[in-house]
Amino acid sequence: MNLLPKSPKEFGSIDYWEKFFQQRGKKAFEWYGTYLELCGLLHKYIKPREKVLVIGCGNSELSEQLYDVGYQDIVNIDISEVVIKQMKERNASRRPQMSFLKMDMTEMEFPDASFQVVLDKGTLDAVLTDEEEKTLQQVDRMLAEVGRVLQVGGRYLCISLAQAHVLKKAVGHFSREGWMVRVHQVANSQDQLLEAEPWFSLPVFAFIMTKFRPVPGSALQIFELCAQEQGKPVRLESAERLAEAVRERQQYAWLCSQLYRKAGLGSVSLDLCSGDTGEPRYTLHVVDSPTVKPSRDSHFAIFIIPQGRETEWLFGMEEGRKQLAASAGFRRLITVALHRGQQYEGMDSIQAELSARVMELAPAGMPAQQQVPFLSVGGDIGVRTVQHQDCSPLSGDYVIEDVQGDDKRYFRRLIFLSNRNVVQSEARLLKDVSHRAQKKRKKDRKKQRPADTPEDLPAAPGQSIDKSYLCCEHHKAMIAGLALLRNPELLLETPLGLLVVGLGGGSLPLFVHDHFPKSCIDAVEIDPSMLQVATQWFGFSQSDRMKVHIADGLDYITSLAEEEARRHYDVIMFDVDSKDPTLGMSCPPPAFVAQPFLQKVKSILTPEGVFILNLVCRDLGLKDSVLAGLKAVFPLLYVRRIEGEVNEILFCQPHPERKLATPELLEMAQALEQTLRKPGKGWDDTYVLSDMLKTVKIV
Repeated sequence: MNLLPKSPKEFGSIDYWEKFFQQRGKKAFEWYGTYLELCGLLHKYIKPREKVLVIGCGNSELSEQLYDVGYQDIVNIDISEVVIKQMKERNASRRPQMSFLKMDMTEMEFPDASFQVVLDKGTLDAVLTDEEEKTLQQVDRMLAEVGRVLQVGGRYLCISLAQAHVLKKAVGHFSREGWMVRVHQVANSQDQLLEAEPWFSLPVFAFIMTKFRPVPGSALQIFELCAQEQGKPVRLESAERLAEAVRERQQYAWLCSQLYRKAGLGSVSLDLCSGDTGEPRYTLHVVDSPTVKPSRDSHFAIFIIPQGRETEWLFGMEEGRKQLAASAGFRRLITVALHRGQQYEGMDSIQAELSARVMELAPAGMPAQQQVPFLSVGGDIGVRTVQHQDCSPLSGDYVIEDVQGDDKRYFRRLIFLSNRNVVQSEARLLKDVSHRAQKKRKKDRKKQRPADTPEDLPAAPGQSIDKSYLCCEHHKAMIAGLALLRNPELLLETPLGLLVVGLGGGSLPLFVHDHFPKSCIDAVEIDPSMLQVATQWFGFSQSDRMKVHIADGLDYITSLAEEEARRHYDVIMFDVDSKDPTLGMSCPPPAFVAQPFLQKVKSILTPEGVFILNLVCRDLGLKDSVLAGLKAVFPLLYVRRIEGEVNEILFCQPHPERKLATPELLEMAQALEQTLRKPGKGWDDTYVLSDMLKTVKIV
C-alpha cells in the first residue's frame, strides 16, 4: 500500500490527507520521531501548565503522551475530517480535557493571543513543498496566524528537517517580526539515522521562535543554534550564518550514515569545532583498511596525533595515514589532530570530550558496548608552545612554535597559517634547552597545568638553535648536491660563491656559511618580516661573507644578468614557495621556471656550477612541463625524490659531458663528507651525504 504522494505538492492537498488517513486507519503515523525521542526537547521548551495548540496533529500519539505526563491544556487541529473523527473517538473517555478540531491553520478561529505554545511536528515541511508563489502565500498566511494566536513571550515550536528553503522562510519571517530565532538540533539516536533510507539520513531540528513585544525602530535580530538537547546555545551573527551551521550538521549526519553503510569511501576528513568559539578544535581523518581481518577487537580505534607532529608524513599525508592504519591492525582508524590555539588538559580529557562524537563514525558490524581504544605515541598528547605570532603584509599570518619530537628533543618551526599543515622552516633546539623544558614540564604536571601553554618552554632567543643540524630532508639533499662541483675536498679551501633565493628561517645559507669557511653567500628574500624572524628566532646572522638582499628573486637575478661585468656563482639554490594556493605547484612560483628566466639563471652560473631547485608539484602534467623546460636550458639534470614527501630536488648543470654515474657521484659525496667530518667542524654524525644521493636519477 503506497501512502506517499506522487508529488510533494500533494502534501498541501486536503484530498491527499483524507485519503492518507482512510488508508492508514487508526495506526499512528509519527513524522520525525516519537514522543520518547522528542520528550527531552519538548519538556525544555513547554511548561506543563501552558496552553498548547498543535497544528496539523494527524493521528500522532504525541499530544496523547504529553497529556499523560501532565500537559493537559492541549488543543489539536487538522485539515482532515477523517483524522479528527478518529482522534476524538480514541481520546474521548481517556483524555476528556484534550480537544480535537477540524480547522484550517491558515484561517484559525481562535481569538488573538490564545496560546502560549504552538507545536508543529512536520506540518510546515508538508506545506512548504516548493517555492512557487502560491505555496509561499499559503505559508505566509499560516505563519501569520501562528503569530496572531500566540501571546507575547509565547513560542512557536516547529519540528522540521530544516531543508534550506524551509529554514530560509521560517527564519526570515519571524526575524523580520522581531522574534528571537533559535534552531535546536534534536539528539536523534545514531540507530535512528542509520536505519533510515540513505536519502533520508537527515537530522531533525526544532525551530523555537519566541514572540517579543514589538519595539518601534528596533532592528535587533537574535539568531541562536543549540547543537544538543542540554547544550548551551551559541549566538550567531546572521540568518546566513545560522543556515550555514545547520547545513554543516546535516552534512555531518549524512557522512555518518555513509560511513556506517560502507567502508572505503576514499579520503574523508572533517573538523570538530569548539562549542564556545566555533573555532576548529580537532581535525579527524577516517582511514579504512579493508585488508584487515575482522575480529572482535579489530573494528575501530582512535589515534591522537601528538601536538606539533601533524605535519609528519605518517600523520599529515593520506598514504602515511593508510600505512599507520594498516600497521595498527584496525578496520577503521580515525586520526585526530589537535589545533594550535586550543587548550588540552591531557589524554583522559580528550578521550572524554571525543568519545560520543567519534562513535558516530564507527563502522557497521562493531559489537554493542565495544570499548574503543584511544591510541597515541607513547600515550602522550605532545607539547606545542607558541613562542611568537604575527602577520606579514606579504606572507600573511604566521606562528613560531616549539614542539617536542619523538626523540624528546625540541624543534622550532615557522608555520604560515594560510598553509598550517606545512612546516616552512625548522631548527633543532640545543640539548640543554630541551632538558630544561622537560624538567619544567614534569614540574608543571604536578601542578596539573595544561600542557599547551606559553610557559612550557622559555622564549628562547636565536642562540638556543643547534646550527649544526639540518632538520629538513630537502635541505640535506640540497647540501649533498655540492658534491657535483668536483674536487669536493678543495671546497673548504677555495672560494665558493653561493646564491640562495628564499631565506625562510635561514638554516640553509647558515649551514653553508658555518661549514664552508671560504664561502660567500648572497641570500635573497622578498619578505622583510622573514629576515626578522630568521634573526630573532632561528639564530641567523649576517656577516662579511653572508648578506641578505630584500628583493624579489626574479628582479634580483634579472638585474644581475643584465650587468656587463656580471658576477657568477658556483651554486644557485631556489627554495622559494608560491603564495598562490590554487596552483598545482607550490614551490617555486611558475615564473621561476619559465625558460626565459632560466636562461638568466644560467648566465650567472659558472660553467662548472650547479643550479639546485626544490620542486613541490602535485600536478604530474605540470611537473613534466617543468622538467622539460629545465632540461632545455640545463642539459644535465638529476632528480632526487624526498621519501615520504612531495618535494623533489633537481640538480641542474649546463654541460652534459660532466655527467656522473651513480658510483662516481657517491664517491664524490663520500669525499666531501670526510672533509667535513674533520675534528672541529661540528658535523652532525647522523647526516650522511652519500645517502642523500643514492636514489638520484638522471632525467
